[in-house]
Amino acid sequence: MSQATQAAEKKTMRPPIESGCPDGFQYLHPLMIKNFGNWKYHDRPRPGVLHHVAHSGDEIWTVRVGTTRQLDTYALNLLCDIIDQYGEGYVRFTIRSNMEIMVSKWEKVEPLIKALNDAGYPVGGTGNSVTMISHTQGWLHCDIPGTDAAGVVKALMDELHEEFVTEDMPNRVHITTSCCQINCGGQGDIAINIQHTKPPKINHDLVANVCERPSVVARCPVAAIRPAMVNGKPSLEVDEKKCICCGACFPPCPPMQINDPEHSKLAIWVGGKNSNARSKPTFHKLVAAGIPNNPPRWPEAAAIVKKILRVYKQDAKDWERMSDWVDRIGWPRFFELTELPFTKFHVDNWRGSRYTLNASTHIRF
Repeated sequence: MSQATQAAEKKTMRPPIESGCPDGFQYLHPLMIKNFGNWKYHDRPRPGVLHHVAHSGDEIWTVRVGTTRQLDTYALNLLCDIIDQYGEGYVRFTIRSNMEIMVSKWEKVEPLIKALNDAGYPVGGTGNSVTMISHTQGWLHCDIPGTDAAGVVKALMDELHEEFVTEDMPNRVHITTSCCQINCGGQGDIAINIQHTKPPKINHDLVANVCERPSVVARCPVAAIRPAMVNGKPSLEVDEKKCICCGACFPPCPPMQINDPEHSKLAIWVGGKNSNARSKPTFHKLVAAGIPNNPPRWPEAAAIVKKILRVYKQDAKDWERMSDWVDRIGWPRFFELTELPFTKFHVDNWRGSRYTLNASTHIRF
């Protein structure tokens, strides 16, 4: 190759991008690249399988398989071997950590599903089903979790396996779990998260050496933390009348331990969604609190979620999301049907967000 040719190629090469997401087109199935933006229609031949037809006549089938989200190298190698052997080597992850495997022939779909099922991975999560639960990191790498969100997901999806592989719900059901209430999480038809119910316990001997006290004071959202001298050492103190037990002080100051095996409890919220399809996005509302944080199977939380789903499945009309169903029957009827105890703390009546949250597709001035 001549020096001129090498110089020309070097000049046309795109410099590497060292931030942000890589170009997704390099990972797409060739038929998806060929027909990008030119699809005629799509349907679902069976739960867990999507079928897209392009104007060109090309067809592609997508098999959605549920995963544990936090995959070890053994599971990844096993799944990749199945995809290479029974699929065509192309896969993507959904926002709920399902894997979607694309194939260009219908004949490949059933052998692929059988191989995945034989390996212990269910195929489903499409249409009116309980989709895979989205969750936060939990004990794996977060610095503040009060529980293990991934463990709750595994335990609960074992109980809801049939609702994942079938499409028998009135509408799709999105469930989320969060291991605290301040760092991450999201709106869901049903949301499970942790609530700390006691202020942090402070190890005053360690605060001065571990914590940057001004940062900890600034971190508190309700100004409940202030500097103090304890036993002649610089430390911190908490005004327990102000403290809302959020746990924001723990990451910058681990000596302010707030996790408690007895007093950190699970809570369940109902009726949140991001969709604008048939109604505006909604915030979920608290319907059950003080649920024992009881690993490894969390039976108390699973029982409440299954009861809510059973009542929703029996009483909701076709295409009603959880929030639409509750809006139609009202909260008193919801608590009556689900037999959950109702207290004044359960349903939030705050309305301030109506004036600040752009919760619809309409333009307001």
